[in-house]
Amino acid sequence: MANNDDDELIRTRVTLLERMKNLDDQSSWQEFFNIYWRLIYGFARKSGLNEAEAKDALQDTMVSVAKNLPKFKYNRELGTFKGWLLTQTRWRIVDQKRKRGPIAPHHHEGDDPNRTATIERVPDENSPDLDAIWEADWEKNLYAAALERVKRNLDPQKIQIFDFYVRREWPPEKVAQTFNIKVDQVYLVKNRVTELLREEIRRLEREAT
Repeated sequence: MANNDDDELIRTRVTLLERMKNLDDQSSWQEFFNIYWRLIYGFARKSGLNEAEAKDALQDTMVSVAKNLPKFKYNRELGTFKGWLLTQTRWRIVDQKRKRGPIAPHHHEGDDPNRTATIERVPDENSPDLDAIWEADWEKNLYAAALERVKRNLDPQKIQIFDFYVRREWPPEKVAQTFNIKVDQVYLVKNRVTELLREEIRRLEREAT
């Protein structure tokens, strides 16, 4: 039996998606675009599209999401939003490749929005595992989106301290000297920002995964 936390997770997981079903809710759509455009564009580029094609695939994917999202219903047994968005993105990538000239016919495998269809891969035996790329990029994208949200509500200096210590891997003593603070403060900032990032990532996951 699911506990109360699990029930709450299920209820809040689709908050952003439900708001987006109202196409007039521009703020929710802008939030969605801000979170996911880099993921979709980057995946399109890694799938073999050039810059112009990747931009078109991004735009077409957003249009497809707007068209099909009202039919999407979260069901952990049938598939996640992450898988559904991957399907929408792959279809648009294949469409861009078809515009280059004749390739093997593809099939969208029905319009059931809850199914994560198996879309044909880039026709290259040496191509990387696109599913693994999507999974890795998804995690990186959530982190980046969470960091942007944290930056909006935190002292810029604390973000800089976190960046130098965590991302650039400066020794804590060097960071402390650079910002004229104690080493203990470097650790405190790192722990605080890490905690805020985890909270934001959990919120993003609850809203749209």
